[in-house]
Amino acid sequence: MVRKDTKSRARTSSTSRGRLTSMRVTDGFRAFVLEQLAGVKSLRAHAMFGGVGLYAGDVFFGIVAADTLYLKVDDTNRGQYEAAGMTPFKPYADRPTTMAYYQVPAAVIEDGDELAAWARASVRVAAPARPTPRKERR
Repeated sequence: MVRKDTKSRARTSSTSRGRLTSMRVTDGFRAFVLEQLAGVKSLRAHAMFGGVGLYAGDVFFGIVAADTLYLKVDDTNRGQYEAAGMTPFKPYADRPTTMAYYQVPAAVIEDGDELAAWARASVRVAAPARPTPRKERR
């Protein structure tokens, strides 16, 4: 059910920025990913440019595009994706632009508990930094 290589099947459309890679997601893949992410608190999914945006409450932490799951990364979790040979989300087929969302390995998607752990790490990455309370001046 999980497609490892989506580049060969991805369609593109032209925009002023370049050829936008199709983000179309099949109903079956969307349902499977959401079922596997059941361990993520306050999970919500919203249609987004033909793909699906994933939220934990108000925190945007993932993208489902072209039947591929991508989760938010930073220096704290990027290494595990790169160690698995995963690549960043690339919205434009003919531009080098990438985003801080990496493809999730198929083996992780197929293990709901493992996927939920990876997703929770991405929620922590994506959560806005809370400002430290200012001390009152006397």
